[in-house]
Amino acid sequence: MLSARKRLDNAYKNAKIINFDDTSKFILFSDCHRGDNSFADDFANNRNVYFHALKQYYAQGFQYCEIGDGDELWENLSFEPIFEAHKNVYMLLKQFHKENRLHMIWGNHDMVYRNPNYVKKHLSTYFDKTLGIDVDLFPGIEYHEGIILRHTTSNQDLFLTHGHQADWWNYLFWKWSRFMVRILWKPLNVMGIADPTSPAKNYSELIKVERRTKKWIIENNNLITIVGHTHRPRFPEPGDIAFFNDGSCVHPRSITGIEIENGQISLIKWYIDTNDDGVLQIVRVLLEGPKKLIDYKTNS
Repeated sequence: MLSARKRLDNAYKNAKIINFDDTSKFILFSDCHRGDNSFADDFANNRNVYFHALKQYYAQGFQYCEIGDGDELWENLSFEPIFEAHKNVYMLLKQFHKENRLHMIWGNHDMVYRNPNYVKKHLSTYFDKTLGIDVDLFPGIEYHEGIILRHTTSNQDLFLTHGHQADWWNYLFWKWSRFMVRILWKPLNVMGIADPTSPAKNYSELIKVERRTKKWIIENNNLITIVGHTHRPRFPEPGDIAFFNDGSCVHPRSITGIEIENGQISLIKWYIDTNDDGVLQIVRVLLEGPKKLIDYKTNS
């Protein structure tokens, strides 16, 4: 059985490399768990916040990296009902894709996307009911296990992956987990009972997953590593173990993500707030940073 180290090694070795510089802008979100808009769809509560944030990033020329678990394909049998429930989101993602600004990583809840044939069959086109024909959605899209952002001047690497490689149960036995979620946890989720196998819901699992990931980062010269999976935002100070987590898009009433801009990294949150007149508005707040990427020196 492959160890967490070997699984992370493989993800790093096979990662897609994207070159960037200080003019590049990236927004990283993960763990959207977009569902079918049923009671079990955790994304539905935050979809307006997410859609608004993504529209802002699109307008400002950001590239979007989704670090796994974008689509909830454990609770839902297929992509189609998810697409119908959140079509506005996918139409926006389509624009990112059209301009080569969309970079996708698969996680444990959308692990079916590691099969290029599945991706091609389900994500290339969608059926337009008005026109009565199949229309392009994400033609030629590729999902990766890892992405390396490589700075063209400093040669510094940032490694992006979902992070479930350090969670042997959810990596090796994801089909069994998916079965349990569909049969058992989805109906219980509606009643407010959490799935104990998920590190996002089980604190002791979360700590183990984080510990294994940090160990790997240390063994790899403190390589900046950005993950999701546990839903717990992490933003280290320069000099600490370079372990980042962008959080999730299913926090109660807010979403968190990581921005990379001007050669700097920040942890941000978007949420609904009221202004002085009592009008609801969606606002962005800086949680941590910005910190210069170059300050996170590796030990090599």
